[in-house]
This record gives sequence, structure tokens and C-alpha cells, in this order.
Amino acid sequence: MKKLLLIALSTTLLFIGYLAYINGAKFYPFFKQLTQERVGTEVNLQSSDQKKAEFVGSAKCIECHKEKHRSWSHSRHPKMIQDIKKDPSVVVADFLKLPADADFKLEDATYTVGGKFKQRFMMRKDINGTEDYILGNYQWNVQTKKWQKFKPWKYWYKGAYPHDNHELPTSRACDGCHFTGFMSTEKRVETGVSCESCHGPASEHVKNPDSMVYQADLHDPVRQNEVCLQCHMRNRDKRLEDQNMSEIYGDARDYPFGYEAGKALSKYKMVAPFTLGYETKEFYANGAAKKNRTQGNEFVHSMKGKHGITCINCHSPHTLEPTAEHNTGNALCMKCHSFDSPIGPHQKDLTAHTKHKADSSGSLCVECHMPKTGRHTGKSPITVRSHMFGFTTPAETLKYKMPKETNACFACHNKEGQKRDMKTLQKDLESWGMVSWDKR
Repeated sequence: MKKLLLIALSTTLLFIGYLAYINGAKFYPFFKQLTQERVGTEVNLQSSDQKKAEFVGSAKCIECHKEKHRSWSHSRHPKMIQDIKKDPSVVVADFLKLPADADFKLEDATYTVGGKFKQRFMMRKDINGTEDYILGNYQWNVQTKKWQKFKPWKYWYKGAYPHDNHELPTSRACDGCHFTGFMSTEKRVETGVSCESCHGPASEHVKNPDSMVYQADLHDPVRQNEVCLQCHMRNRDKRLEDQNMSEIYGDARDYPFGYEAGKALSKYKMVAPFTLGYETKEFYANGAAKKNRTQGNEFVHSMKGKHGITCINCHSPHTLEPTAEHNTGNALCMKCHSFDSPIGPHQKDLTAHTKHKADSSGSLCVECHMPKTGRHTGKSPITVRSHMFGFTTPAETLKYKMPKETNACFACHNKEGQKRDMKTLQKDLESWGMVSWDKR
């Protein structure tokens, strides 16, 4: 009898151990990260060497970091600013269609800004003998293949500049994020987003490899994300916390002026304001973004952000993959999530979870949990995916007065020509038992 009891107990323990293993195996690689002690958002995490280091440019990194440099060089980051004179092929806009009232020609432009979703053009215009630039009054919409009016002074700092593109320098609006080194030194060390934008100035590291540059993944998840949030989070000038716009007239910054990787971002960046239930020019009333470059604003309020998941858990910091165009289907999400696991999905398989065929778009994680809610310009199609990771029901979409196209159910079913209305889609969810108290 004792032997039988021992065998039963052993079998039970082995089974429990097996369940713990299959559920815990996915968590184990992230255990240190998820249990990392939080140091707070006010602490400077730069080493003593880095505090005195200077920017040297990514060319200094190639010798020791060839593979990372190669993969980074093929990403979009170094292409945020490109020199037209050095490589005319970087221009994707059709200048044969440039409207007659444009205040610039191609030969006037020095740099392109972007080129994947939209492309703007920078013209040299120094201020008090200091190198500076202005932006043309038209931008090329890559998605629609059309030129459209561009008025940078229409953003939150419209009360801080004359309403004239020629009077709003890029040194105040763009250069902090788009030129390496400019954010803290006001020197355009390198075009685009290069190594030191994320790792901080590297002169000491170049002299002595044992003197480390900033490595975000050695610190707590909140501070890891700050490297990305310096630019991928809509902001306001930090000085507006205790000054009026009129007091910073002509100098308002659309980036966290003074910040370097490792410093406390909270001391340099004031997050774009949002209150749940109130729609703004940047966010719908539920917090979903209307614009691009708002990943951080959404992510910090998501369950993933709150529980210690970081940007680089999903995106390679050097290749930036996966992107919307180059994703891995559900494979990326299933690296952490498993059916019948503590963090879900809690159903036995994909169809049971989504109520859609396993090989259909309705069973792709991103379609429901990262719906397209934002635009790259006011005239662009809705293609910017949300980073809130929650599921917004048709009823919530109507409640918060969001465009129907931002709802995952409506966008998919109407795209396929089914023309199902929002109330019918909501009833489907309710009949499936997928609407809980928090969605009523």
C-alpha cells in the first residue's frame, strides 16, 4: 500500500513538475528582467567614464562591432536623415509633381527627412552664424504618392513660433531625434540615428573597451525602455511644467533637450498630456494613438509595460525587426504566450481563442491586439499599429467615438467585403462569451 502511495505521489509530483517546466521554460529567459529591482526614474545610470565622454560617430564602432554595425546600417534608423548631394537616390518624392506654390526646389534641399511613410526636405538657413535648416512647405506622402501641404508650426508648439516654415528651425523641432549627438550637444555628429543615440557618447569606450557604453538591458525594464522613449513617445518641452509658452517663444523643443542614454529621461521629457475619457489631437479617448511615434505613450499604460516587458523583447535593437512589413506572424507572441498557460491564451488552441480559422487573418495576434489606429499624416491611410495590446470591442470604439476603421473586427470584416455593422460585430463577441465586466 505504501509503495502504491509513493508511486502515486511520485507520479503526481512528476506531472506537476512537467507542467511547471513547460509553462516556466518560456519565462525563464526573462526571469532576471522581470524581477529586476526598480531603481526609479530619477537616477542617472551613466558610468563615471561616460559622463565625461564625447560623441565620436558610428565609424569608430565598426572595427569591434562589425556584425552589429552591418545589421544596423541596413535598418531605417540611419536613413532618417540622408544627404541628397552624396546620394541623389535617397529622394523618393516625385519632383515633377511638386505644386507651383512650393517654396523650394530639389536643388535647394540638403537633406531628406524620412522616406518610408513620408519624406520632408531640409534647406540650409543658418541662425546667428550657426548651422541650421528649415523644412519645405510641402511633404511627399509615400503611402498616397502625393504631395501635401506641410505646416510644422501646427503642432503643440504653434504658440511658440511664427506660422511660417522659414521661421521654425529644424534645430528646435527635428534635429534632436534625427541627428546623433544633437539632443544633448546641439552638434550634428552624424546624420540619422546611430550607435551613440542609444548607447551614449563613446569616446572613452573607444580609448578603453573596458570603459563601457550604456547598455540598457543591464538595467530595470522601465529604464531600458527610456532609450526608445526618448523619441518614440510624444512629448512637450520640459520647461512647460513651470513656464508659459510665451517664456520659451522661439526656443520650444520637440525632443528631450539635454538627454543622453543612461540619464534620467524624466528630467528632460514631459509626456504629452492625456486623461482617460478625453480625446486630444494625439489620442482617442481610450488612449489609443491617432498619430505615429506614439508607441511609448501607449506602451507604458499597457499590461506588458507594467509587468516589465521591454521594447527590445520584441524588436531587435539593431535590425529593428520585426516590423509591420516584415513580421513573423504569431511566432513572436508565442515565444512567451502558450495555450492553456498562466499568461494565456487560456484556451486549448488558436481557433478556440479567436473563434476564427487558424489560418485566417482573424487568428493573427496583431490584428486584434495591435489594430491599426493611427496615421502618419492627416491625409495618410490608417496604418499605424497600436502598442496598447488590449482588445477594443466595437462597443468601445463607438463609445470613444473612434473611426470604425480603427476597430479590429470592422476593419477586417469590411475589408473582405462582408459589410458587417458594428452592432452585429458586438453581438458576435457577446454570443461567444468574449465580453466581460470591463467591456460593459
